[in-house]
Parts: sequence; structure tokens; C-alpha cells
Amino acid sequence: MTTLVLTVVGDDRSGLVAAVADVVGTHGGNWENSQLAELSGAFAGIIEVSVPAERADELSEALSVLDGLLKVTVHTGTGEPPPPTARPLTMQVIGNDRPGIVRDISTALRNHGVSIDNLTTRTADAPMYGGRLFEATIVARVPASVDVDALTADLERLATEIQVDVTLAP
Repeated sequence: MTTLVLTVVGDDRSGLVAAVADVVGTHGGNWENSQLAELSGAFAGIIEVSVPAERADELSEALSVLDGLLKVTVHTGTGEPPPPTARPLTMQVIGNDRPGIVRDISTALRNHGVSIDNLTTRTADAPMYGGRLFEATIVARVPASVDVDALTADLERLATEIQVDVTLAP
């Protein structure tokens, strides 16, 4: 089996998921994992598909029928799991919204060699606070070589500096 990772984006409307699923299914693919969302009127997502190796090119080419409906980009996945020595880390970030929060947090993680597996963010009106509230959930992998205490200290310092709450859960 070959793993293909599809990125899709287009104007939101009903039937987009079904259109992609039809092409994947018709060409012997199996829809395995995905994250799809509507954001500001656009539909976007990433989909992991497995397909028999001899049909991977056929499926990739067939996805072009979605042009005009969705822009689909196909990447061949490695199919390799994360290193077994990496430890999971989940972070919750919450605070008043401002530019740079994702940049600052992701830079701190990168500086410690931490890899982000999943990042979900949202903003919401916070009338009690007089602005918008930023929330993020980050699921990451921490290599065994990383000093977790130093990482935690850096994230706590950064949280104070950018005025957000950061909660870590191993």
C-alpha cells in the first residue's frame, strides 16, 4: 500500500467531501485520517489515503477532475510512525488575541527540537474582557534528548511575556 496525503481547498459548498470520497473510492483508495474545516467561507483540509501501490498514480491523476471545485495537491506520505523515543506533549494556550502568539509558541518549541503533530486554534469574542480571546491546542512530540524542565521553563517565561496561559499535559 502507498500512503497519499491530499490537501484540498476551495469555496465552501455542500458535497465537497463526497466529491473527494467518490474519487478516492472509485480508484481503490481508503480514506484513513483527515482534518477538514470551513474557515471564512473557504473549505480546507488534509486527508490521508492508502491505495494499492499500482493504483497510486491513477488516483493522483483522477483527482484532477475536481479542478474548479477544489484545488487538490497530492503528496506521497512516508507511512513511517514517529520515533518511539519521542514523548507526547499536549498544550493548551489561552489569552487575549494578538498577532504573533502562534509564531512565538512554535518558535519556542522548534528551538527545543519539538515537532508539532496537531495544532488547532480559534478566536472568539470575549465581551467580558473587551476583545477577542485566542485558544489553541497543540499536540507535539518531544525527543528523548530534550530537557523537559528547560522546555517547561522557556514556555512559562514566554507565556508571561506574551500574556497567555499555557497548560502542559504530558
